[in-house]
Amino acid sequence: MLAYLVLLVAVLSRILPHAFHAVSWNFTALGGGLLFFGSRMGSSKRAAWMLPSAVAVLMATDYYLTVFAYQYPFQLREYAVTWIWYAAVCLLGMGILQRPTLLRVAAGVLASSTSFFLLSNFMVWVGGSIAMYPRSLAGLGACYAAGLPFYRNDLVSTALTAGALFGLPVLAARIAESLRATRRNHLPLA
Repeated sequence: MLAYLVLLVAVLSRILPHAFHAVSWNFTALGGGLLFFGSRMGSSKRAAWMLPSAVAVLMATDYYLTVFAYQYPFQLREYAVTWIWYAAVCLLGMGILQRPTLLRVAAGVLASSTSFFLLSNFMVWVGGSIAMYPRSLAGLGACYAAGLPFYRNDLVSTALTAGALFGLPVLAARIAESLRATRRNHLPLA
């Protein structure tokens, strides 16, 4: 249940800036949320229904944003790589974050943000329905350079989201243990 609540927050972090006309530069809970969602998928039997349901929710979100927020025609072929990326990040979370450590969370954050930056900008350069950059090495470089502010914000937002989702439970457990230890040390002797 918590995994789906995190997925809802990730979806809302993408939609609400458009609803309030406060669009940011790719600062969402999506990357960290997908890593967390994947870490909660557990067994392959459970993942067999959780993964498609998460991707379906994100597909619907992409459709909504494209058609209603951006007011572009929806081109299915332009989203295939993104939808595969959603599934891959969930699987990454499932693979390395069922037992999260600081190093594993950092690796997941870096892998998810960097892979999205590389894939999405490459797809923009290839040019779907609107060719924005020349199909040359210089055009590819310009496309990646234009995407750097988005990458930075995605990396920071993914790190913050994943840090909170994986770190706060650890922090809470340590605080609780510290309080129990303090209480044990200050119990009156009978």
